[in-house]
Amino acid sequence: MMESISCCKWFLILHLLFSAVVSAKHHGNPANELVNIINQNRTLAKLPQLNDNAGLSCIALQYIEHCQGNCTSNNTLKCKPSENNFTEIFAPNCGVELPTFGTITGRIVGCQSKYVEPLEAFSRVLVRDHKTLSVLRDKNHSEVGVGLIGNHHGPYFWCVLFSNDRINSTFVLDNGGKGIKQRKGCYSGANIDCNEGKRTKIFFLVSIFSVIFTIFI
Repeated sequence: MMESISCCKWFLILHLLFSAVVSAKHHGNPANELVNIINQNRTLAKLPQLNDNAGLSCIALQYIEHCQGNCTSNNTLKCKPSENNFTEIFAPNCGVELPTFGTITGRIVGCQSKYVEPLEAFSRVLVRDHKTLSVLRDKNHSEVGVGLIGNHHGPYFWCVLFSNDRINSTFVLDNGGKGIKQRKGCYSGANIDCNEGKRTKIFFLVSIFSVIFTIFI
């Protein structure tokens, strides 16, 4: 009987640890996941995939950080920064080399009161009508950048920026391509986890080990 209980405990522990690993992977960088979804959608429409530009993505993050607090009750973002903000504030904040600042050919923004997974963010928050779908499927785009920012209490803000410049020649980050480290949110094209995602993983793992400790006492 004791052996049976012990086996059940270990089965539960392994299941919880596996869930923690999946969760950690799942919350790595949703901005990268959204870029993949965008490119899959373009492939279905027989359009070329877009290059993920980290400099453009960081500017997308700056865009929505600037617009925080402007999420309406129907989850739309009522904010449009001036063109000067892009070159005078957003690009310098990211460490984008100003001579390489290119052309932004489209933007899609949205917000949600709580965090949703990238696929749901794509269909429910960002691409909700024919107008935004036409922006996404513009055949002239060559590059894309995605930014995401929010906190545990919400709301969460998403921004997708497009460019039609020559790949790898614009929105170049200084410091050997690393730019300036961002303290909030996350952006695509960067091999780093979201800042908020890190806290989520730590909190989740602490919770798991608390449950394990409870099982053995």
